[in-house]
Amino acid sequence: MILNVSGRCDIVAFYMEWFMNRYKEGYVDVRNPFYKKQISRIDFKNVDLIVFCTKNPIPLIPYLNQINIPIYLQVTVTGYHKDIEKNVLDKTEIIKAIQTCSKQLGKDKVVLRYDPIFLNEKYTLDYHIKAFDRLCTLLDGYIDEIVISFLDEYKNVKKHKQELHYIKCTEEDYKKIGLNFSQIAHSHQMKVYTCFEENNLVEFGLDRDVCLSSKKAFELTNKVFKKWKARDCGCVEMVDIGYYNSCPHFCRYCYANYDEEKVKYNYSKHDPDSSLCVGQIQKEDEIKERLK
Repeated sequence: MILNVSGRCDIVAFYMEWFMNRYKEGYVDVRNPFYKKQISRIDFKNVDLIVFCTKNPIPLIPYLNQINIPIYLQVTVTGYHKDIEKNVLDKTEIIKAIQTCSKQLGKDKVVLRYDPIFLNEKYTLDYHIKAFDRLCTLLDGYIDEIVISFLDEYKNVKKHKQELHYIKCTEEDYKKIGLNFSQIAHSHQMKVYTCFEENNLVEFGLDRDVCLSSKKAFELTNKVFKKWKARDCGCVEMVDIGYYNSCPHFCRYCYANYDEEKVKYNYSKHDPDSSLCVGQIQKEDEIKERLK
């Protein structure tokens, strides 16, 4: 089993103490986001790989040597400021943390995510090219791979349309992004690719890959994993342990948050000693062990 920590909220940034409590206890419970009474119980002895996805890896660093399961770390860093990423830590600190993680884990186990990309009057095409170039320069020698993606019109994105003030990329925009990003990345001996994007930009020089391929999963675990049935993206199947509407980063483009009041409420219900990320097990809950 591959554990995704997490695509539903930033567990590393805000719930790392809880995660380590669960790791030391030996299991973690996950409430089904669509059937609230269903709880999946995951025993860490069945976990072959932990994929940490975060905008702030700093809380993870003290625990890297305590986790005996293979780790694959994906860190999102963009050029946006507080108007878009309200509570994201200063990028200088994040970049230093990526360098530290790379030294401890190895650069083959640390991936940079530059996503989502969108354009407006402030965050122009030239702005993104310069920001991407700066990131590659600072992380030269620390990472091998970069994943990029483009803005999707999720519920939260539409809600914050006035703040984002985004314009749709033209074919010429995609071409310039592809040509420039590929040239910059390759000049630093890095490969850059999209995942689950209609415009994969391969024709403009980007590499062809996915966030977590069967090949990469095998390299990290020496086990064969099937591709994700629920998503036609080419990634291997993962089990997410996060909770929607619980990430206090409050990024305006977030797909996993769509109600800030719910985020505040859910965050207030977090107990580091609970087996659940948010809330407690209830009498009516049905707990079933998940094996894969």
